[in-house]
Amino acid sequence: MPAKLLRVSIPDGQVHTLLDDAGDGPDGIVVDSRTAYWTTMGAPAVDPDTPGEAGYDFSARNGGVHAWSLDGGPGHDVVPSGAMTTGKQLTSDGAGTLYWSDREGHRVSRARVDGSGLTDLVVNPAEDKIMGECVGVAVDPVRGYLYWTQKGPAKGGRGRILRAGLEIPPGQSAENRNDVEVLWSGLPEPIDLHLDGDWLYWTDRGAEPAGNTLNRAPVPPPGEPGQAPEILAGGFAEAIGLAVDGEEGIAYVADLQGHIRAVPLPGGPAAGQEPREIVVLPYPLTGLCLLRN
Repeated sequence: MPAKLLRVSIPDGQVHTLLDDAGDGPDGIVVDSRTAYWTTMGAPAVDPDTPGEAGYDFSARNGGVHAWSLDGGPGHDVVPSGAMTTGKQLTSDGAGTLYWSDREGHRVSRARVDGSGLTDLVVNPAEDKIMGECVGVAVDPVRGYLYWTQKGPAKGGRGRILRAGLEIPPGQSAENRNDVEVLWSGLPEPIDLHLDGDWLYWTDRGAEPAGNTLNRAPVPPPGEPGQAPEILAGGFAEAIGLAVDGEEGIAYVADLQGHIRAVPLPGGPAAGQEPREIVVLPYPLTGLCLLRN
């Protein structure tokens, strides 16, 4: 599987390679101030006798966060490989701080774009095993909230979306904080998140009909659970990456069979249009972000 950073033109689907070697298992990506930042999952231990994803063990501590200027020049590490376990979705608060989920590390962390201030915000117990694995992440710096997904077992129908404050309450720790809310539970297998105004969007790679979908729901008030999600599109091939263009009213979804699909959003400028395929590539696609010219 190629470990590349790609740029895809939305109007015509033209694909340009930005970086040929993005490290072992690139996953989440965000662009801030003309610098691309991305996570790597690290190299897995492979069991040749176990077919498919089940044969890949990502528990070794060899993930990282990396950066490369879109104007050229050498890349560099924000969090060097080995300082975390399995980097998944990555986002930015738009003010110089990156947030990401560490799946096998059972945590959500942040750091400044220069690598300083590395801090764990949520750490789940190791004994939670797969139920404690964090995947998607979104931040709301205006309201002061952190959102993340815990997908649970593959196709297991035990996925959750959770919320906590962006700052750990005084006297508490990432391992033990009392402000964590479970907003949705019993989801097929939620993956990446995107917060747009008062709506939370997410991809789900779980079992159909509710899985392999793009979903959204209104952000619930503090202390209240989320409403039943609205399925906006389905039929993906292991839906993973997500980017939402609120201005244009379109969500973009990437999946593990190399598709990027544009999905018009209800009530937006593109409402009523049919979803369309942007590109189909011969290898899996993971994280997405939007970059305007």
